[in-house]
Amino acid sequence: MHRAIQRERSEEGFTLIELMIVIVILGVLAGIVIFAVGGITDNGNVAACKSDVKTLSVAVEAYKAKNGTYPTHLEPDLTDPTLGNVFLRPQPGLSGDTLVNTPAGYTVTYTPADGSLAVSGSTTC
Repeated sequence: MHRAIQRERSEEGFTLIELMIVIVILGVLAGIVIFAVGGITDNGNVAACKSDVKTLSVAVEAYKAKNGTYPTHLEPDLTDPTLGNVFLRPQPGLSGDTLVNTPAGYTVTYTPADGSLAVSGSTTC
């Protein structure tokens, strides 16, 4: 009987305090990673916004160079048999004079009179 008690005392393991310390350390590290990834996502939204504005700007200017006037809307006219004036391909969120990117939280609005583009929403670019 005395030998069994001695054997149980000599077996090693982690105490509750040691396990709790490890869990707290892992929680702190997870929190640091979550905040770091959040900043990367914001940078991606800004880059997407800049890319969309540049793409729309190039398409509008290409249309003006070919036709002499700014397009009346951004949506491509795929019913045109020549397809000569299609400078943008259809994409989600592009409708009339606006391009809405819901996941990134911004809207690009086109003004046909002067060919200008305005960005609104939570992502500024």
